[in-house]
Amino acid sequence: MKRILIQFDPDKHPSSFDRVVAIDAGADEVFSYGGVEPEDVAGLVHGAIFTRGPADLKNSAIFVGGNDVEAAEVIAAKIKQTFFGPMRVSVMIDPNGSNTTAAAAIAAARVHLDLSEITAVVFGGTGPVGERIAHLLLKYGAGVRITSRTIERSTEVCDRLRERFPDGRLTACETGTADGRKSITRGINAIFAAGAAGVQFLKQPQWQGIEGLKLVVDLNAVPPAGLEGIEVTDKGETRDGITCYGAIGVGGLKMKIHKAAVNRLFDANDLILTTDSIDELATEVVGR
Repeated sequence: MKRILIQFDPDKHPSSFDRVVAIDAGADEVFSYGGVEPEDVAGLVHGAIFTRGPADLKNSAIFVGGNDVEAAEVIAAKIKQTFFGPMRVSVMIDPNGSNTTAAAAIAAARVHLDLSEITAVVFGGTGPVGERIAHLLLKYGAGVRITSRTIERSTEVCDRLRERFPDGRLTACETGTADGRKSITRGINAIFAAGAAGVQFLKQPQWQGIEGLKLVVDLNAVPPAGLEGIEVTDKGETRDGITCYGAIGVGGLKMKIHKAAVNRLFDANDLILTTDSIDELATEVVGR
């Protein structure tokens, strides 16, 4: 029986990237739907769950992607509401690559550090990737500082994360001034730069001068680098005793995790792969 992945994308044109990765990951067919609205979901889900018997539903799965993370999360919630009893298929939720990228960044960091013993700052921590990196850092016991250009925005995201991690390890910060950035980085051991393209957070002398800094991960693939001096191809390179990763250096692992997650969807008909479950899969991938 063919393994069919049904792609739900809120964007006008469904992502060709996601479709190519799905085929390379072992899906036999990818049915791609763009411009998906919440009211479209039930009919598409019914087409997935009523076409095969319960024992064969593991051969069908749904991927929720697109660039609009909030819209994708609404669609994912609607998908789960449509399932009932054994009539369900596995679902992977990875809008804008946010879950697989965050999982790859954290998996790379865990090769070098015990996250329970560090304090990290997440520049751009209010974006989809940054918020998920912060979530996973907290999951592994790190102290975390989330930055945004306004304290209001970083506080909003911190409040959401504190509902899951209410133990006081999370701090909201803003990067509006040089003094603010200096304060944010005092006493940290790791930096994750996950901001928008074109935003540079620190010059090279600034991050290299941070006492106790052990690791930097810059996920910005578009010049200028989020952290000056980090090359996009850096993959565990050491500069002045600091381990460095760039966007492409992390990207190879992200692709392995993405493919492994798509492949995992066809193991059963009741899996929901999102931030934590994709992170667990990343641990398996790195272990290999």
